[in-house]
Amino acid sequence: MPSDTLTITDNRNGKSYEVPIEDGTIRAMDLRQIKISDDDFGLMSYDPAFLNTASCRSKITFIDGEKGILRYRGYPIEELAEKTTFLEVAFLLLNGELPTEEEHEKWRQEIVVHTMVHENIKHFMDEFHHDAHPMGILLSTVGALSTFYPNAPNVSDPVNRRLQMVRLIAKMPTLAAFAYRHRMGMPYSYPDNNLSYTGNLLSMMFKMAEPKYEVNPVLEKALNLLFILHADHEQNCSTSAMRSVGSSRTDPYSAAAAAIGALYGPLHGGANEAVLRMLRNIGSPDRIPHLIERVKAGEARLMGFGHRVYKNYDPRARIIKEMANKVFEVTGRNPLLDLALELEAIALEDEYFVERKLYPNVDFYSGLIYQSMGFPVDMFPVLFALGRTVGWLAQWEEMVLDSEQKIARPRQIYTGHDLRHLE
Repeated sequence: MPSDTLTITDNRNGKSYEVPIEDGTIRAMDLRQIKISDDDFGLMSYDPAFLNTASCRSKITFIDGEKGILRYRGYPIEELAEKTTFLEVAFLLLNGELPTEEEHEKWRQEIVVHTMVHENIKHFMDEFHHDAHPMGILLSTVGALSTFYPNAPNVSDPVNRRLQMVRLIAKMPTLAAFAYRHRMGMPYSYPDNNLSYTGNLLSMMFKMAEPKYEVNPVLEKALNLLFILHADHEQNCSTSAMRSVGSSRTDPYSAAAAAIGALYGPLHGGANEAVLRMLRNIGSPDRIPHLIERVKAGEARLMGFGHRVYKNYDPRARIIKEMANKVFEVTGRNPLLDLALELEAIALEDEYFVERKLYPNVDFYSGLIYQSMGFPVDMFPVLFALGRTVGWLAQWEEMVLDSEQKIARPRQIYTGHDLRHLE
């Protein structure tokens, strides 16, 4: 008997089945042959929240949660964070290799050509209430982009597909900055294509009356780093939404709008906001032990600790923690930092958290950096979406080109009424 198979015995009728094992998985469809009668639909797997189900094959991102490893296309996140720019990482995710110097310059030019948005997008934004959440504005305007590019649904054409992907990556900073300016009641500031990708975003957001916005190189680098760390993270909620909606062969703007909607949720893109709220509620270091006891009693949650995938220290959290100190040298020390450090130190020594492998994740320090740089809290998920867009698009295109993929259509276990009739 081959060693790379699984033998399943159905105790309902005593029949045995041999199921192939490939890449450490069995195909769910192989379970359908297991049935007790000819009219039986066959066995299904039941996996709420996809805790143990692989929905695709991917060459983009590798995560080993037990060891705290994150790699893009094989490159450790630590090396990419230290030695590359966000646009280089974007090129890597989309093309599989880092760009040469010539390719990098050509890629940068591709992006800057498409940073402007149609003037009607501004009019569209103007219709939102002045205090509308920037994430809601971003979601709506990204979806609206599909109406400006009639060829966008032609996703089978590689040239057209590439053009739409470049457009979205290029326009996301502009849409994000416009959403912020609308939220603040400020006039929109147009792109400056002489600046870097992150420098341009800072300019469009914070430029006032000065002819040329002077970008602080430390803050520019910090934003570049955060975008790299957020660029992709395997099959998370928003990426799964991008792939699932994209499987209907809709245009990438509509699929990205769905992904933004998923990221909007407080359990996903809003997690760093929750960390700040928690730290503010603590108020002072002497109240940390009380919070720790409440967490152990199940009365509170320790936001920014633990991760569905990582059962070790989130590698992104280590990198962000180092960058935080450099940012605070420019912006001034965030008063919540001391609370964060004290909370981390206590939690990492407490047996309760060590046993459960509840280590700080990427959200624990990112919110502190964003806040210190002058971003309002409701812009945090927008910035997350900005960095994650390249990962969404890489995953979306991989799905489009995967011959095994079909339109997403999960099964269900029906638990409602049996047949009944109106009286």
